[in-house]
Amino acid sequence: MNRCASTFTRTSPIRGCTPPRRLRSDRQALVGLVLLLAWAMLSAPAPVPAAEPPDGDAMAEDYLRQRVAQISERFLDGARTRSEWENRLPRLREEYFEMLGLSPLPEKTDLKATIVGSLEREGVVIDKLHFQSRPGLYVTGNLYRPKGNTARLPTVLYVCGHSNRGRDGNKTAFQEHGAWFAQNGYNCLIIDTLQLGEVAGHHHGTYNLNRWWWHSRGYTPAGVECWNGIRALDYLVTRPDVDADRLGVTGISGGGAATIWIAAADPRVKVAVPVSGMSDLESYVSNKIINGHCDCMLMHNTYAWEWTTIAALIAPRAMMFANSDNDPIFPMDGNRRIAERLRRVYTMLGKPERFAEFVSRGGHDYRPDLRIAVFSFFNQHLKGDNQPAHDVNWTALPGAQLRVFPTDADLPQDALNHRIDETFVPTRRPELPAPGQFESWKKELLGQLRSKSFRDFPARIPMSQVLDDWSDSDSGWRCRTEAPWAIRVQWTDGVARKPAAWVVLDEEAKPIGIPKWAEDMFEGDVFACWPRGTGVTKWTRKNPPNYVERSFVLIGQTVDQRRVYDIVSTFRDFQRGGRDRKWLMTGRKQAGILAAYAALFEPDVNELVLIDP
Repeated sequence: MNRCASTFTRTSPIRGCTPPRRLRSDRQALVGLVLLLAWAMLSAPAPVPAAEPPDGDAMAEDYLRQRVAQISERFLDGARTRSEWENRLPRLREEYFEMLGLSPLPEKTDLKATIVGSLEREGVVIDKLHFQSRPGLYVTGNLYRPKGNTARLPTVLYVCGHSNRGRDGNKTAFQEHGAWFAQNGYNCLIIDTLQLGEVAGHHHGTYNLNRWWWHSRGYTPAGVECWNGIRALDYLVTRPDVDADRLGVTGISGGGAATIWIAAADPRVKVAVPVSGMSDLESYVSNKIINGHCDCMLMHNTYAWEWTTIAALIAPRAMMFANSDNDPIFPMDGNRRIAERLRRVYTMLGKPERFAEFVSRGGHDYRPDLRIAVFSFFNQHLKGDNQPAHDVNWTALPGAQLRVFPTDADLPQDALNHRIDETFVPTRRPELPAPGQFESWKKELLGQLRSKSFRDFPARIPMSQVLDDWSDSDSGWRCRTEAPWAIRVQWTDGVARKPAAWVVLDEEAKPIGIPKWAEDMFEGDVFACWPRGTGVTKWTRKNPPNYVERSFVLIGQTVDQRRVYDIVSTFRDFQRGGRDRKWLMTGRKQAGILAAYAALFEPDVNELVLIDP
């Protein structure tokens, strides 16, 4: 049966029709074909050659840039006045914790804080300690304090960047900062990060470990670093030498990001100095700076926040936004945009003097001018001292001397750090509905899917727009689901009275041609759909840094979420030409799961067939 003569009809131009797969050998069929071709030549406009399909990388990057531009207009969730911002804050704080994987907040269990030993040097006492932010989640740290002090002092939590010091923990790389604070009338607790601490876990789940279930679970190590910082503050305020009303937090790189996570989450932080720790979506996504960052720098942007809104949660508490002018992973164009947005919010809240920006000349590192600026800001806002600070004067101790667990044999046997990603975010146990409660059970779950995983889906996904046919021997149609994506749909004729099968294909499928397994399985018309990132729209996949897949999460989506959108959108377009028929949807393995979600959102799918899901 010719595709054009089939009972399935389309409103596409005649050039979209392709020769039949099988021609009868009798004279009547030949004459009919000649007449059909002659009619097409006389009645149809001259065919316009189809353009070459756009490159998958170009389409992905174009789409991401468009989405970033839209999100970037939503700083402060669109608030323009102080009252609008304050009205939004309760909801925004809830969303923030959720996007970090901290909703509901974990229980504040016994810290079991333990000081295992101390060192004295140059008027500074260094306590080597550990605590458990959750049972089995160990945090190791060094507390620097002035020798002989008995007063309550301003106290700084120092969170570390990515400095690989092996078993010593990355806290040992920043000991001169702890020493400076102790020498100048502060306490300073430096804590190890999850990945590079003495009790090591992982930061790079989606960067290079292919742990894409982190997205499904809502887990990010940024949430762990934030929680460990909150619990570190819980420990500090129990100490008799800590002034709980004068707490600050700082750190560089990953520590700069953690500074923002913690200060935005915990109002006990009165002063925050993130150093080279945050850029915006234009830098991360449009300019691909995300490729230089691991997962601890990123949250799941479910609610599509303009990224600076995270830092705005700290306002109007004192904050210095410190950076370097030649930092390749925190470029100055992004820094300027963030600083300008933060100035606006501090001015809007009537506290412009509490925000400062400092730019050092150089690359991604500390230099004397940067350290002095950081120390001076803390002096000003935690001690009321407006005099310029002096630089560090400290000879670093061997890292092994600062270990909390001196040997491997000393490491805690009950530590869960190496697999905390499996339990940090609780999962819901699947429960079947009670008798007679199916509809309400279904409504609740669909509501959760629509408000979280498929948040930006409209009530009904619109049908795609057929652009033209593909310029290959197998033809098929190029369908616009959302700009700039052109999705391929191809079909083979079967027996019109049979149900039509809509086959979802995955990244392993050939870019052209109906799979043989689908032709063999279904007798009616078989349609194949290649959602974005598959077939001719496949983008370059490189692990690390998995640029496209990770960037989608920063714009409030996932690749598979948008593939579901493509499947439904193209199905609706073609289904309207055969509404008097039953339609089934199918797919193999991961494509079967996408077909299941598509069938869930599209009421005109009559049947679902999953193969090796």
